[in-house]
Amino acid sequence: MTSSAQPPQAEGPGPVPQPGAAPTANSMRRALKRARDGVALDVAEAAVLLQARGDDLDDLTRSAARVRDAGLEAAGRPGVITYSKSVFIPLTRLCRDKCHYCTFVTVPGKLRRDGHGMFMSPDEVLDVARKGAALGCKEALITLGDKPEDRWPEAREWLDAHGYDDTIAYVRAMAIRILEETGLLPHLNPGVLSWTDFQRLKPVAPSMGMMLETTATRLWSEPGGPHHGSPDKEPAVRLRVLEDAGRSSVPFTSGLLIGIGETYAERADSLFALRRVARAYHGIQELIIQNFRAKPDTAMRGMPDAELDDLVATVAVARHIMGPAACLQAPPNLVAGEYGRLIGAGIDDWGGVSPVTIDHVNPERPWPRIEELAHKSAAEGFALRERLCIYPEFVRRGEPWLDPRLLPHVRALAAPETGLAHEEAEVRGLPWQEPDEGFTATGRTDLHRTIDTEGRTGDRREDFDSVYGDWGALREAAAPGMVPSRLDADVRQALAVAADDPTKLTDAEALALLHADGEALDALCRIADDVRRSMVGDDVTYIVTRNINFTNVCYTGCRFCAFAQRRTDADAYTLSLSQVADRAEQAWEVGAVEVCMQGGIHPDLPGTAYFDIARAVKERVPGMHVHAFSPMEVVNGATRTGMSIREWLTEAKAAGLDSIPGTAAEILDDEVRWILTKGKLPTATWIEVVRTAHELGIRSSSTMMYGHVDQPRHWLGHFRTLARIQQDALANNVAGFTEFVTLPFIHTNAPVYLAGIARPGPTARDNRAVTAMARLLLHPHIPNIQTSWVKLGQEGAAEMLRSGANDLGGTLMEETISRMAGSSYGSYRSIKDLVAIAEAAGRPSRPRTTLYGEVADERMAAAHASDGHLPELLPVVGD
Repeated sequence: MTSSAQPPQAEGPGPVPQPGAAPTANSMRRALKRARDGVALDVAEAAVLLQARGDDLDDLTRSAARVRDAGLEAAGRPGVITYSKSVFIPLTRLCRDKCHYCTFVTVPGKLRRDGHGMFMSPDEVLDVARKGAALGCKEALITLGDKPEDRWPEAREWLDAHGYDDTIAYVRAMAIRILEETGLLPHLNPGVLSWTDFQRLKPVAPSMGMMLETTATRLWSEPGGPHHGSPDKEPAVRLRVLEDAGRSSVPFTSGLLIGIGETYAERADSLFALRRVARAYHGIQELIIQNFRAKPDTAMRGMPDAELDDLVATVAVARHIMGPAACLQAPPNLVAGEYGRLIGAGIDDWGGVSPVTIDHVNPERPWPRIEELAHKSAAEGFALRERLCIYPEFVRRGEPWLDPRLLPHVRALAAPETGLAHEEAEVRGLPWQEPDEGFTATGRTDLHRTIDTEGRTGDRREDFDSVYGDWGALREAAAPGMVPSRLDADVRQALAVAADDPTKLTDAEALALLHADGEALDALCRIADDVRRSMVGDDVTYIVTRNINFTNVCYTGCRFCAFAQRRTDADAYTLSLSQVADRAEQAWEVGAVEVCMQGGIHPDLPGTAYFDIARAVKERVPGMHVHAFSPMEVVNGATRTGMSIREWLTEAKAAGLDSIPGTAAEILDDEVRWILTKGKLPTATWIEVVRTAHELGIRSSSTMMYGHVDQPRHWLGHFRTLARIQQDALANNVAGFTEFVTLPFIHTNAPVYLAGIARPGPTARDNRAVTAMARLLLHPHIPNIQTSWVKLGQEGAAEMLRSGANDLGGTLMEETISRMAGSSYGSYRSIKDLVAIAEAAGRPSRPRTTLYGEVADERMAAAHASDGHLPELLPVVGD
């Protein structure tokens, strides 16, 4: 156990430290040598080094300091130690957690007795921020308790009375006011955040943070532990927050709280957990090593403080584990003036220091004066320099780490040559607003045509090695899905159940059928085709539609997507609103009944841009069905505008949105999703968007992209999820999904394939099994199963029509996403082409609307006159 983690005194509960044998002299010598030689440490060696004392500790810190110095040299700031001049704003001291060492959190009654509200008022917040700005502070550290409204009715009442849906909405509002009225940069510490919360807050704060504290689950789960009774302190939950921050490209601060009862092995494990997240997403901008200090009136008041040697050893081990590029901080007000020892152990930052406010988490420990910090740092050979709340590496990285709406605020305070703070910069409020560019046609706007004649400029975007996260870490996570597993099961019994009543298939039987091959697969496809015939008849349906991808600029980091480009890439483009409307009008002239519109998550497009797109099409072609905006785009629009998903969809519907594509689903299993994509919405959020759309009368398709790092068990889970959503919708008299669309993975130019992580798409067996099982497992809830000629070609699509599918999708007129990925089947199909595919399957065909209704005679006449595609020589107006 740690030397500082003694059993608590009788006056209150506390952690129960676990005993552990002291390291042998030989193990210490080996570990120290590996540290000196720069060899990667493992958890056991790190646990040994955490116990270094005396000469061993001096040896350890010397090697750690060398690692730090190499990192500073590489970063272009040798001999520099940084700090942030800040104000501390405790937005609320209410919290739903009950940490046994915390004096920051209080209760409503005490706040009232002391004359305080449940939250700081806007005037109180801005008063602190203005005082900071007047003294040259550049950071507003906003700290608060976790989700107080979930525990305290008084917090809920305050939020309701002031017009905020939740605490995060108030945090967002105050961050905007601080930016606009004072010029300080908000650094947000609101506790545990969801993926959606990150999307809401990223546009208003350059950086955020949350301490991991420890990965020792027993300190949370066992009675008497420091985190017992605190739902937000479960280590798995906090690690998920760190990962969501990385997925969302949020510069994030985290760290450890040492001496709360963890063992050395647990502390080492916590450091390696932080390294794994940092390696995977490159988003941890700093790591704080904070030593426990016992406080009166807490359950852990009898615990001894973490010893200085313990802190020094932990800093040094953290430096070795995290490496030279990491930024390490130790709070200077918690070390009783022993600054030299921390510098010697490998820190390169002192954190936030305020000339205005106290440290509200450790109010008994005043901040050192900045002049004192500079003097003490100089005595160790380091120059003290001011930074912003967002570290200079992230200032220089720019997109996607810094939202365009924050660029003017950050640039006003940053020294352009270093990314550190411009210490003489005037701190003044600036408008927080959408970028000026809006819808301006830029880049390769003829890509929809030239992708077939000229192809793409290169097989990957220029930031291939950085935008998707760490390929090495992904390779390890994806290894189980690289080779599809096989299953020995009673396929014959499963086929009998499927033929009798597919709704009675158990998961084991369904999984057996998803693995079927040979004669069993043939039998499965015949059964699926019989179910199709009884459900929807023999007609093969298709729709005359045009795809309009209004931009391919995107920084989400989907690793399967070859469509997304940086704004500076040769193949990048954005259409103007008039170009979008022109393309819709051209489609109408040749018989289209629908436009399908999706685009990249362009950082410059405001959340209301989607309304403008829908409105532009409806104004130009009132009769056109607008099928647009994936669930990812819906969330992007909602979080950028500060609306709820329901509010945003309601506005979109009023602007002309008729239905949404059920894309962005990929595989509805986060185990797979987080390999396929860095920053796309999680499964639960996709489901929330789709359910909400259905409730508002906005129908959607449903999709599954398969054949990459997935397994048949993931396909089964995906089908079951879709079936549950549709069953719930139908039970509530909501129409829900229109169809299910199979989307075989196109591997050729997909980043995840180019990096050697994904399989080269599904096999012919996979395609048949997925199509057949979609028919059976979604029966009778989703009657229409669509196959993709874009991805499978004419023969492949015809085979799927014999395996349970009844729909061929659309003529498309233009198709860029699959073609950029490497599909070789072209960008459009004429009506005659689609009819020929149906005939190859021995079936009649007919056109349909988006909602599978009858097509008006006038539309059918226009479509047949043009054969459902644009004349080859028709110019694209405005391109």
